[in-house]
Amino acid sequence: MLRAVNIEKYFAMFDDTFSPKIVGELNGQHVKLVRLEGDKVPWHSHRAEDELFWVLDGTLEVHERGAVTTLHAGEFCIVGCGVEHRVVPVGKVKLVLLEPAGIAHTGDVKTEITKESFDRLIP
Repeated sequence: MLRAVNIEKYFAMFDDTFSPKIVGELNGQHVKLVRLEGDKVPWHSHRAEDELFWVLDGTLEVHERGAVTTLHAGEFCIVGCGVEHRVVPVGKVKLVLLEPAGIAHTGDVKTEITKESFDRLIP
């Protein structure tokens, strides 16, 4: 059975930052919601996975070595596998992430924000 996903309803269920929450699954991919605030994401890459960063609210800087892409609400970008990157929120940011299930969200780099598993907000 199909179900509507109300993104704001799910965002209302949590207020922690840098802790992606799974709200959907398709074709081996997870749809995740996350709040960001502060400069905590380390430089990292993913050997075999691409990542989609879709800004719902706020402004996000996506850094690559030598370049910065600034995303505003309603914009997204895809970081290809193997590209070293980090994201820096400008103030408070709400994001949708589309990533392969099982991705290590900070690559091989372990920091205070690294999660070994993600909370599921869907049944």
